[in-house]
Amino acid sequence: NPTPPAIATTITLCQRAGIPVILTRHRHKPGDDGGVLGEWWSGDLIIDGTPESELIPEVFAAAAVKAEEVVEKNTYSAFQNTRLEERLREMGVKDVIVTGVMTNLCCETTARDAFVRGFRVFFSTDATATASTELHEATLKN
Repeated sequence: NPTPPAIATTITLCQRAGIPVILTRHRHKPGDDGGVLGEWWSGDLIIDGTPESELIPEVFAAAAVKAEEVVEKNTYSAFQNTRLEERLREMGVKDVIVTGVMTNLCCETTARDAFVRGFRVFFSTDATATASTELHEATLKN
């Protein structure tokens, strides 16, 4: 999978340019049914403490971020029920670069949410991926 190295490269380039980096991690607490999200995925959620809930080591290493710069989320948007918007505004951020997995779900939802909150949004196209090329490309064209 070429995505983690591309994400790590994007992080490194942003840091060299003085662009702040905030990571997100999607996970649910054990026993959380996820509501409608859980219904949609037939209960197949990313549960805290499982390998799927952890940040990819090479991405985390590239970012070299403090724990408070990892936004914990339990839905597609990294803005929903988090302090991401406040954190970005505190840092004076006006542009958001989106990387990650599930281009058509988490990445697109976060990007749209950022846009409606007044941020300019950019995708690092080789540092995002999803289950199929068609879904990935459709999101990027959107």
